[in-house]
Amino acid sequence: MEESSSRPSIASSVSRESFLQKLLERLCLSPSVKLRAEDSCPVTVLALHRYLSDPERDNDSYSYDVTITDGVWRAKCFLHSCLNHTVHTNSLRAGTDVNIRQCSFVYNERRLGHGYLCIEDLTSGTGHCSTYDKDISALPMLVRQGMERSISLQSEVPLQVNRKHYLPLWNNDDPDGEMWAPEPSIENTVLDVSNITFLSNLEAQFKNLQKPFPLLVKIIHKSRLRYYGKYGLKIDYPYQAYFEVADQSGTMSLVLWNDLCLEFYQRLQVGTVLYLQNYTLKQSYLNRSRPHMDHYRMKAFNSVEICLNPRKPASLITIISPKSVLPQWGLPEVSYQFTTRSELNQLSNKSACDIIGLVTFVGRVERVRSKCNKGLPEKYWTYRWIHAVDGTSNCPFIIELFSSSQPEVFSHICPMTYLVCTQMRLCHVDGGLPYLTSSCETQVFITGYHKGQPYVSDPKVKSFIQWTKTLKDNIILQKTTVGGYYSYPRAPKTFTQSVEGASVPLVAAADLKKEFEMLQYREHKRLAIQGQIVAVLFIKHKTSDAIPCQTEEPPGSFVLTQSCQNEQVASPDCDAVSMDNTLSQANTRKTRSGVRSSRHENTAAGQSKTDNSSKDTENFPSQESGVASWESSGWLTQKLDLSEHLHHGILHENSISQRFTFEEKNSLLQWSNLHPARWSSEHTTDSVPPVACPGYYRVTILGINRQLAVDTAYVPVVHPDEPAAVGLVQDPHGNTMLSCLSSGFLCPLSADTSQSMQPQPEEILETAEELEGLHVVCVLDLCHLGGDQVEVRINKVYRITEVSLE
Repeated sequence: MEESSSRPSIASSVSRESFLQKLLERLCLSPSVKLRAEDSCPVTVLALHRYLSDPERDNDSYSYDVTITDGVWRAKCFLHSCLNHTVHTNSLRAGTDVNIRQCSFVYNERRLGHGYLCIEDLTSGTGHCSTYDKDISALPMLVRQGMERSISLQSEVPLQVNRKHYLPLWNNDDPDGEMWAPEPSIENTVLDVSNITFLSNLEAQFKNLQKPFPLLVKIIHKSRLRYYGKYGLKIDYPYQAYFEVADQSGTMSLVLWNDLCLEFYQRLQVGTVLYLQNYTLKQSYLNRSRPHMDHYRMKAFNSVEICLNPRKPASLITIISPKSVLPQWGLPEVSYQFTTRSELNQLSNKSACDIIGLVTFVGRVERVRSKCNKGLPEKYWTYRWIHAVDGTSNCPFIIELFSSSQPEVFSHICPMTYLVCTQMRLCHVDGGLPYLTSSCETQVFITGYHKGQPYVSDPKVKSFIQWTKTLKDNIILQKTTVGGYYSYPRAPKTFTQSVEGASVPLVAAADLKKEFEMLQYREHKRLAIQGQIVAVLFIKHKTSDAIPCQTEEPPGSFVLTQSCQNEQVASPDCDAVSMDNTLSQANTRKTRSGVRSSRHENTAAGQSKTDNSSKDTENFPSQESGVASWESSGWLTQKLDLSEHLHHGILHENSISQRFTFEEKNSLLQWSNLHPARWSSEHTTDSVPPVACPGYYRVTILGINRQLAVDTAYVPVVHPDEPAAVGLVQDPHGNTMLSCLSSGFLCPLSADTSQSMQPQPEEILETAEELEGLHVVCVLDLCHLGGDQVEVRINKVYRITEVSLE
């Protein structure tokens, strides 16, 4: 590139030098550039974009484009596949600074005038965005001379031009980007409906019908979006969405295909009336989930489905304004099956129901890997746990809510909002409370989205609204929590292993390291290992005026808070009981010397330092340090012979739930949601304020073959208002170390902390001798929290006598 002639004209108005512009100039003289530390300058990551990769070029399922800025120019770059892991672990993320160490310029050999920067090596910068005070959208896009047309390609189109669109960063189910048409205003429409046909005629005439007549139908159910892209599939927009539609003769499935999903998916809602032309019919795909519609008492035509295609033929879809819908059309009203919490236990397993409740707990968004067929790209489901109350029971709804292709709703669920979930499925739990899980047809609505929905006139919805008017916000707020570790249901009472598999996957200790390395950002996995518990360490925290919470490992602040109690949460007149007394007692005890403190940005660095420290001294300090501990008689010798010791027994800041307040709503939502793919000035830089917590146990498990050991964190439930206390089987036990690890709580749970009879950690550790040489099966919950932070929590410990072989 020549000096001034190669620069876009806008460069003359730039008031300071641009690192990116200089970098592009150097690339004109060399196909690849390696930068020394003194040559590099921090650039801010503005956005990360994901799309299906080209199998001829990349072994990974997906490729990534990254948009960066130096405060003068913006540039969209291709991320070399060797750096994909930085996205998988959320190490490379929007809103942070990075230093480019090596890059190249790549020409598209199959297209003229198209090329892009490729980042081949980078390091993390300050960790903070250095351009918060700038209007990022106003910055010009940096393009090489002669490739100005690439600006259009660098908007919402991948740099590798064989792909036409981006996917959401963390799942495949959400509409993402400007190409998805929002819901527009609908004008009044005058239609000639004299030549329409009925759904009943379609099934009867399916095989002989040449050109079907128009249809006039109402949408009564909507499914989440499905992306079916795979390698070699020559479809630009491989999307599909199912709807159930009805007319006066019955119900039938309707399928929206490919390009039409972009145009219509967000415009078609339950209750929308459609006039359809140029549709096709095909035999139904029977091996799929369907909504439960028995309450409609209408004929369901399940052998045939209506297909709306973008071409061959191009279907015509007319959305009819509600004001233009005439009663004589005979379209059925949308109907629901609302179930109160008091009625829930009467339903059979897998029953369908709709619910409405006041949210009291919202868990962090997590991901679970989908079981894909061989040859298909990997994909993840995103989900979160929620508690909601409706005033009919002392127990809340326990809800496992998966993304329903409503990202704006899903990411804004918070305590104190009115939540409606349709087409939920009931799951009974042996010995515990039942929970509800979402289906493909679940639709979710929160405060701000209820207006105009068909359910607002339902009698049970009206009854719920009347109940909420009796509540006092300040009382309910004291019982609300957000985020943190949450796992439901707990592992079963008996660990079962059969020829087909185990109730929880039992893995070899030697495979644990691989399991940790395979985890991606916010991915949750539950597994079990067998072996012996050889050491337990209680790590205390202390409180000071300057720093709310301190601990020797890891550096950072942690939270122990309260939520709705399964017996008291629904009562608006019941005062919340604080944990001040318990925390005061815990904080008067001695803490280990050499306490370090830091904000959460340094947590990963602290963990790394911990992992590399001496195995002999890092986990098991003497009693003189003021930290209670126990270790087996043979551990000192056994750990010298280990091939691997995995140090993950850390209570991370993101592991503990926070009290919800309206003042901190935005920061709490951002903290509990997945990291956004795009940075904007609306994203807060405020960290979640920490409060004090008493401490946690670090438990070391030695594999059955004594080759590998793993440190895990254990935090027993100590208060009935904790989210984890809801649905917890609270059989009395003796508060020994083993019984606590097995039950998950300290007995008894008491709301009155001043009268609590729970033992102190030192007392519990005095009983740890029974762990000496004991063969156990340990169920672990794993979750990748981002960067190098992996949460490893003990869910349950089984004696070998509690294992069933079938």
